[in-house]
Amino acid sequence: MTKITVLIANYNNGRFFKDCFDSLIKQTLVEWEAIILDDASTDDSLEVIRNITRDDSRFTIYTNESNKGIGYTKRRLIELSTSEICGFFDPDDVLISSALEIVFNAHIQNPEVGLVYSNFVYCDDQLNEVRVHKAAQITALDEKYLNFNAEITSFATLKKSIYQKTSGIDISLKIAEDKDWYMKMCEVAPVKYIDENLYLYRVHKGGISNKSEDQAYFWHWLALIKMSERRGISIEELFLESFVRRKVYNKELTHNTNLKKEIKNSRWVKLGYKLGFCKFYKYL
Repeated sequence: MTKITVLIANYNNGRFFKDCFDSLIKQTLVEWEAIILDDASTDDSLEVIRNITRDDSRFTIYTNESNKGIGYTKRRLIELSTSEICGFFDPDDVLISSALEIVFNAHIQNPEVGLVYSNFVYCDDQLNEVRVHKAAQITALDEKYLNFNAEITSFATLKKSIYQKTSGIDISLKIAEDKDWYMKMCEVAPVKYIDENLYLYRVHKGGISNKSEDQAYFWHWLALIKMSERRGISIEELFLESFVRRKVYNKELTHNTNLKKEIKNSRWVKLGYKLGFCKFYKYL
């Protein structure tokens, strides 16, 4: 009997898939299935993945007829899942060997919880550890939690019956679709944080998340605006605090920093310091 479904959205990541595959094969919990949905990759990903998985019946591969984007692909993956518990796993990343067992047990021990998540480890393209990202336990969806600091992160798994109480993943979001459904899950059920490093997140050129910071903020804010509309709350003050006032502050800070440099580099101030007049110089 399948206890958990691993959902893999692939687009041009066949070159990394063997590491993903090997980490699944090594799982201490063996009653799992993996559903792979290829979003019309333009490289040899599909062929590579089929060759790697062909001898393991736990893997099922589907394809989009055309490139639909990450939101559509992840939404369809949940629809294809055959088990109550499922979670997203990127084809260029790796799970530690006990990850599925740990999150499955957390779901079983906390039936009221809709979402279970852990810490993850930033790695380079060779999976060498760079740093650990610590998530945090969320007790309420309010101004203290809007996922600006990635309080909810991979490895994120959900109960399908609770997910179906939401409007589902928003297919219009090109980035930050995870932020969107994390908040939706928080709106309908408690969530559970596991303080363990279960997920190795590979950072490499071409990764979906490696977009400009400005782009990521834009799509995150779009998800926040939609959340505020669902809940009938205003996030105008938060926007002003986060962007408008911070922009003014940063402009003033830059001006002061530049002015400080000009004063420090002034030959007259340097001369005054040597003569004992400009004692403030050493603090610049």
